[in-house]
Amino acid sequence: MARSTSNDAQALFHSLRSAYSATPTSLKIIDLYVVFAVLTAAIQVVYVAIVGSFPFNSFLSGVLSCIGTAVLAVCLRIQVNKENKEFKDLPPERAFADFVLCNLVLHLVIMNFLG
Repeated sequence: MARSTSNDAQALFHSLRSAYSATPTSLKIIDLYVVFAVLTAAIQVVYVAIVGSFPFNSFLSGVLSCIGTAVLAVCLRIQVNKENKEFKDLPPERAFADFVLCNLVLHLVIMNFLG
């Protein structure tokens, strides 16, 4: 039973890897940005767990900034993806402009929250 589970997991990993290799480079770059933002948030949470959360507003601002940026990047990825038929009429430049504008608003709110 455990052997078939291991083979199934390997087959699933191989199929995901082969499908991801066909992904365009621009989407892979956005994926790396999302992973970076989430890992930065995780590092901040671990730091607060170890050291403490004296400036709690700073901790919340940092984590919310990372998570908000990751969510906006996922939205950008959805809009830029050519296989997504829902946004086929939206040019990639417009999607990127929306991403930049929303990031600007997000970070203005985060800076205001810092005090």
